[in-house]
Amino acid sequence: MRQIEIVKVDYEYAGGAGPVTALRGVSFDVGASEFLCLVGRSGCGKTTLLNLVAGFLSPTRGEVRIGGTIVTGQGLDRGVVFQDFAQLFPWRTAQRNVEFGLEMRGVAATERAETAARFLRLMGLERFARAYPHELSGGMQQRVAIARALAYNPAVLLMDEPFAALDALTRDEMQRLLVEVWAQTRKTVLYVTHNVAEAVYLADRVIVLSPHPGTVVADVRVTLPRPRDPLSVAFVDVQRAIVGHLGGG
Repeated sequence: MRQIEIVKVDYEYAGGAGPVTALRGVSFDVGASEFLCLVGRSGCGKTTLLNLVAGFLSPTRGEVRIGGTIVTGQGLDRGVVFQDFAQLFPWRTAQRNVEFGLEMRGVAATERAETAARFLRLMGLERFARAYPHELSGGMQQRVAIARALAYNPAVLLMDEPFAALDALTRDEMQRLLVEVWAQTRKTVLYVTHNVAEAVYLADRVIVLSPHPGTVVADVRVTLPRPRDPLSVAFVDVQRAIVGHLGGG
């Protein structure tokens, strides 16, 4: 089943000398429960494409569909996690942040609390339910953001370089945790990264975009068994193949 469909999408924005094409003729599908990573050099349109799927932007041409329905704006069928730690509400505790999407859906208070507690537990944060964002580390804040995105049960999870601002050890830990959470929830994930090793570690498939304008140049299926060893020969071979599609080291 195709959960996300991107069909011949172009996106243009206004430039000083006229329209600038950021994406041209982009088409691919993401299957239900599939983990797909978008990689590419700066300026290839990765975040623009994610924003089109999220409904923050509208295509100049083409269509984006979620579950067969054309995306015409934002919706609760999509959970979004950004790189910026400021995505959490600073005046709400971790528990209340996770409850937010459920509130928007009109879920009763008792059910909201139980659901939020369950997802905080899934992310290993049950002891920090009453903590405010400023009391949490960057990695913990991102775990709260992921819990919030999952708690209201969206059809797809959209992630824009969510671990890029973390230190290397925390980033590795978050990648392992995300794989474990995905294995339990089986959400459809569209994940933007500039880090090829991260993409190979996480993804079932990797879509490679080239810049100026953004077009799909490769669709690489990653068949390595999980958990994956980034130091294995097979892992490095897949990584090298993707770097080759990017046009070098």
